[in-house]
Amino acid sequence: MRMLARQRCHTALAGLVTLATAAVLSVSATAPAVAADTWTEVGSDRADPLSESQGLTSVEVPAGSPNRYTGVGTIPIDVYSRGWNHVGDPDASYNGYYIEPYQADGGTAKMFRVQAPGGAWSEYVHTLNSGEALNNSWVTISPSGSWMVNGEYGTMSRFLVFPTPGVNPSTSPSANLPQASAITLDHAVRDVQGCDFVTATQLLCSSDDPAGTLFGITKPLLQIDLSAEPNGTSNVTGHVTALRQLPLRSGCTGTFEAEGIDYDRRTGTLRVIVVSPGSCVLTDSMTYKFTKS
Repeated sequence: MRMLARQRCHTALAGLVTLATAAVLSVSATAPAVAADTWTEVGSDRADPLSESQGLTSVEVPAGSPNRYTGVGTIPIDVYSRGWNHVGDPDASYNGYYIEPYQADGGTAKMFRVQAPGGAWSEYVHTLNSGEALNNSWVTISPSGSWMVNGEYGTMSRFLVFPTPGVNPSTSPSANLPQASAITLDHAVRDVQGCDFVTATQLLCSSDDPAGTLFGITKPLLQIDLSAEPNGTSNVTGHVTALRQLPLRSGCTGTFEAEGIDYDRRTGTLRVIVVSPGSCVLTDSMTYKFTKS
């Protein structure tokens, strides 16, 4: 979530909300066409603004585990007190590890907080490379488990690939977590808030793009088809397709914010959080559910 958006959420929770009145920006007539939509909305649940406003993930291991969420109220006090004041969209690996991405205002590093299957927590810090954006909006773990994909905010033509902290044996909490490779995108994306693997070579991503000039729609659901599963030795390419605009429904007018995304491969259910404008952040922010038609 953007710093401004996070401040809006805090303000709304305190009851000091000013409703947004800005109109939606017009769409460029020359923007690329949107592909045929293959995802059908099948339901929704209210997203709690404290604990479900940033991201979500389904958990396969151990069996029967509940879904997990992140929000402004899920950051542990000791983590927040050390400057890690923003948590993004998390992911859980298929062998039971759970990872949350953190950033700090004005910092020079990102932090990945990892819970092992046994319950113990550890922290892995990545010092920013030259030209790397500070934002740590999301993580997704490849089906093999060894590699973690991470994105920067703003208008970008790449995703970053890291060895999965806690899972890949090359990682250690006492050492810098290095970037291993990258995914080079064939079309720019803007303000991606979350991605999740559908297969080893396909990602679905939620974009908070407010302008709509890249694909002809604001807040798009994106599909990224990879040339190969991400690895730590060479870059892979990603073909970007916009599938549809995410639902933007609320009792308030103003600026919505698309947040985290999750694909549950056991049920084929896709879920995306959309935070409502103004004071409606408290009442009708939603996690929307989709299945492939």
